[in-house]
Amino acid sequence: MIPQELLNLISIGENHIVEFKKSTTNITKDVYESVCAFSNRDGGHIFLGINDNGIIQGIKPDCIEQMKKDFVTSVNNGNKIYPPLYLTPSVYEEDGKYIIYIHVPQHPNVCRCNGRIYDRNHEADINITNNENLVYQLYARKQGAYYVNKVFPVFKVTDLRHDLIERVREMTKVRGQNHPWRGMSDEELLRSTNLLLRDSDTGKPGITLAAILLFGPDDLIFSVLAHHKTDAIFRVFNLDRYDDRDVILTNLLDSYDRLIDFGKKHLNDIFVMDGIISVSARDKILREIVSNILAHRDFSSAYVAKMVIEKEQIYAENSNRSHGFGNLELASFEPYPKNPPISKVFREIGLADELGSGMRNTYKYTRLYSGTEPQFIEGDIFKTMIPLIEAATATVGPISTISDTKSTTEASTEVSTEASTEVKLNTEMLGALLEFCKSPRSRAEMQEFCEIKTEKYFREQIIKPLLKFNILKRTIPEKPNSPKQKYIKV
Repeated sequence: MIPQELLNLISIGENHIVEFKKSTTNITKDVYESVCAFSNRDGGHIFLGINDNGIIQGIKPDCIEQMKKDFVTSVNNGNKIYPPLYLTPSVYEEDGKYIIYIHVPQHPNVCRCNGRIYDRNHEADINITNNENLVYQLYARKQGAYYVNKVFPVFKVTDLRHDLIERVREMTKVRGQNHPWRGMSDEELLRSTNLLLRDSDTGKPGITLAAILLFGPDDLIFSVLAHHKTDAIFRVFNLDRYDDRDVILTNLLDSYDRLIDFGKKHLNDIFVMDGIISVSARDKILREIVSNILAHRDFSSAYVAKMVIEKEQIYAENSNRSHGFGNLELASFEPYPKNPPISKVFREIGLADELGSGMRNTYKYTRLYSGTEPQFIEGDIFKTMIPLIEAATATVGPISTISDTKSTTEASTEVSTEASTEVKLNTEMLGALLEFCKSPRSRAEMQEFCEIKTEKYFREQIIKPLLKFNILKRTIPEKPNSPKQKYIKV
């Protein structure tokens, strides 16, 4: 009989650790590709005699022994699977139908099948042989190496920004006035945090990639990691594109500040109580999201990390050296260190807490902020999703009170773009102007309110787009010969 634990796996269906193969009379070649992929990822379970829908079709009884022999011979053949694997297939019977079960453990080395490298992605075996980036990530995952520990002997401590290192010293006050970093030189501080290491190949000392990401000037960061970028997007009104965006190409400390400021700009700080204490659940959530996408991303990947604020959720994505796939549960979550040197600096200056606490904090403050629970999805792209209630974004920005928000956003974009030659009329000023126009206003009154000097410019670049998008309308003069045309918000 098939053991219950295997029946449970079959009932779940194919996923990143379960593969079904029909293989009723012989071992098909794609079985070995799955063996290779499972070995390279998290291990897995292969069932022969079961179709893709999880239905047991069975193996012909007189073929079982030959199939077992062929499998064992092949996985021990270095020309077929390298390095050779020692796997033992097991035979089970259910209602007169036979299956072969093969457990494939995770291998400490990178495995190849017929000279090709396969990796597991959800329920598929992917040939990554010619994808240099994915192959590098696989080797890094197997070796336990950290990409941010890459040493650059050509650069010195003096190539970093002393002001950023000094800023970190000051920020350690959150840990106490006598923090050891406060009495260290720049070089001593970097050594204490493993940001100054020796190259394992040449033996030459140098600053690491982590040091450059934390303290480097922008041009130095670009020279060693050209794909480094973090994207912040606010998308509530203009769903086809965005309402606001900040593309961040700088060091991690300034990136943290800009992401936090972006979130505060577009999310309401709803009043919540943690017991008898009033807290800013918004700020707590932003802290966890931002520190995660900056300190725990896989910097070897060119995937752009992002924080996106939408009407019903905030979500963050970053490349990740995954240890599994699917939803993470708070009760069973086992944290893994991603970039220890960066994480240590973030902890010492109060931008992050101990490993694993971020997930607990996010659960706690999301419940306070929106009455729901966050979702964490593990994979090569790590995704965090924070549900929002309407109050979180409903009153953000003066234009959110206008009935036709889509048209207002389009008008705001057009006005802002065309106004750049004289004044940047942003959404905040536009919203204030429209509030001013709740009562009929003349062109001169509106122009004075916006502090714009040129009448022609104001008529063409401000009033015209607002009329075009039906945000403003002309009033009917009170008297037939009234000399002044006025405008009112629709």
